Parts: sequence; structure tokens; C-alpha cells
Amino acid sequence: MTDFAATKAMFHIPDGMIYLDGNSLGPLPKAAPARVAKAMTEEWGEMLITGWNKAGWMAKATEVGDRVAKLIGAEAGHVVMGDTLSIKVYQALASALELRPERRVILSDSGNFPSDLYMAEGLIKSLGQGHELRIVAPEEVEENITEDVAVTLITEVDYRTGRLHDMKALTAKAHSVGALTIWDLAHTAGATDVKLSEARADFAVGCTYKYLNGGPGAPAFIYVAPQHANLVRPALSGWLGHDAPFAFDLSYRAGAGIERMRVGTPPILALASLEAALDAWATVDMSDLRTRSQELTQLFLEEVERRCPMLTLASPRDAAARGSQISFSFEQGYAAMQALIARGVIGDFRAPDIMRFGFTPLFIDEVDVLRACDVIEEVMTGKLWDKPEYHARAAVT
Repeated sequence: MTDFAATKAMFHIPDGMIYLDGNSLGPLPKAAPARVAKAMTEEWGEMLITGWNKAGWMAKATEVGDRVAKLIGAEAGHVVMGDTLSIKVYQALASALELRPERRVILSDSGNFPSDLYMAEGLIKSLGQGHELRIVAPEEVEENITEDVAVTLITEVDYRTGRLHDMKALTAKAHSVGALTIWDLAHTAGATDVKLSEARADFAVGCTYKYLNGGPGAPAFIYVAPQHANLVRPALSGWLGHDAPFAFDLSYRAGAGIERMRVGTPPILALASLEAALDAWATVDMSDLRTRSQELTQLFLEEVERRCPMLTLASPRDAAARGSQISFSFEQGYAAMQALIARGVIGDFRAPDIMRFGFTPLFIDEVDVLRACDVIEEVMTGKLWDKPEYHARAAVT
């Protein structure tokens, strides 16, 4: 059994704070400052440019990618790190469309993260080939996977409600009609027991600053299934995706397999922080994580509903049908969340009325959940949110 008390001790949580926002930004791993300092002083400081060879910087994108692969059920050698999640969405989508040149439909759903949809819209305009972004309700995805669909672009867990798509079933349906799949794992990597290989997913992308705790702006990842790895043509043909970057050829020749999905210079300091964060996963069994997540979210759901009838559950009631978050709707949700934050319970708000709480078993336990519920009850029943300072919108909600 995974020792979650041991993993909790590996993170810095400020005194008096209950951090239920790991689905937005994970907390600081205690080992990260020293690991980044080492990369800065011993590697960058002492080695300078020779660090690319002596410290193995050039291989970091795929070495760290293999560590992430273990957490998302992917084959070794098929995940690479770098860039942002939006860039990785663009790469996966462009590659998938080229693999299905006779089709013009990208299928997504209204629960998808807007940035994914924006990237699809931008790519469609750039291609100018009459592609269509078809957006349906989350519960209508399966019935809309038809023979004109080139690729599905789905975020596995809805960022607002926590609703969990059935990756295996939807991928099977897509393949049955000749379509490909792209899975955005932003809210599942490190939160649920993902099994990309078992589900036969074609592509997957994700970020590492949420449940993987890599730090603000930590690099994203992309997965390409083995059967596609040497077939896809990178739309962003950066120099490190070249078959021989240091040959400095004047024309592009794609590298082998996942290497071709590299674009530019890897962010070495950010990868050092992520490496320290990934150390916390060394003793974690992902099935244990999923069980623990369901226990914590269920406890929270039941306690909040019992104590705060003015809040309306926005997440699926069935624990198996949601990720590692619980969301409630409340007309004054923004103000209520600010009141909670002021009292040390950190969640976040998503328009139009969603109060969102993320549960990371690596550092959240039952004591934290019950303490959070005490504060939520106090704020909601006492209407402590109804103060001018809590209604003033900040740039980040």
C-alpha cells in the first residue's frame, strides 16, 4: 500500500493552509529548491555550455518523458517533454489530421478546455482546407463519432466539473469508424490511473504543473503511440526534432520516433524542478492513488452537502465518473471562494458560478478535508462572503 503520509511530508504547505487547488498549480516539493540550485550552480555555473554533454541536458526531454510515461500508462520511449500544452495540442492535432487527409471533422466537446479549442480554430484557419471543429455536449461525444470524423480532441476530465470521460470506450468507438484520438491529460496525469497503451490512444498531451507538481509554467508533454511514431510529420519542425540537429542541414529531416516531436531547446531549470517533483511518485501505486482520491472526494462531497445546502453539486455524484476534484455551483461563487481563501482554504473559481476543489492524495488527507469543510460551513452559513473586498475580481480567478 502506498504510504501517503510519507508523500505528504515531501511537500511544503504553508502553516494554516489547506491546499485544495493542486488541479491548478501543485505545491512546492521540498526537494525542488536544492535540485534547481544544483542545476544552476554545479551545472550551469561550473559547466556552462559543456553541461549539454557533461550534465546530460540534451537527453532530459526524453529521460523525463519516460518518467511521466510510467504515470500515464504509456510505453517507454513514446513521451517527450517541452514547450507548453497548447503547443503540444497543435502538434498532435496537425499530425493526426495529416494521417486522415480525406476527412475534415475535428470532434470535441463543450467541456473541453477553451485553449484546446482555440488551437484547433487557429490550425483550421492556417490549413485553409475546409476543416470543421464540431463541438457537442460531453455526454453526446460517443454518438457523434461518425465516419466523417478525422480525430477526436477530448480533455479526459472536464476542468470545471471533474466529469471523467471513458477513454477506452471512446477510443474504441473512434477506431471502429477509422478516426484517431487525442487525449488532453491536464487534469488526469497524476490524478487518476491513466492507461494510454491499454486504451490504445493515438496521441495524448498534458501539463506538469498541476497534479505532477512541476512548478509554474513547467513543461508539457506529448505522447505518440508506437504505430504512429515514425509516420507523423511534425507541423512544428524545430531544430531539435531534426534527425541530426548538429549537422545543421538547411532542410528538415524528421528524427526517429518521439524525438521528432521535440521543437526547441529544452527548459533545463524547469526540468530540474520537475525531476524533483517526480521523485515523490517513486513509491506511489496509481491504483492506490485513484482509490484514495475517490475516498477523499466522496467524504468532501457528503460533508459539504450535509452542511451547506445552498451549494449545488456540479460534479458527477458517482466517484467512478469523475476525476480528482469536486465542484459546486453557487451564484456568488467567486466571492465565496475569496472568503475561503482568506481563511486558508485554497480552491478556485471558474465562470460562471463554479467553486472548484482539487484533491491530491500525495499531500491531502482526511484531516485536511474535515478542516476544510468546517471553514466552508462557517463561510456559507454565516454569509461571510458578502463583503465588498470578496466581490472585486482579480486577474486570475
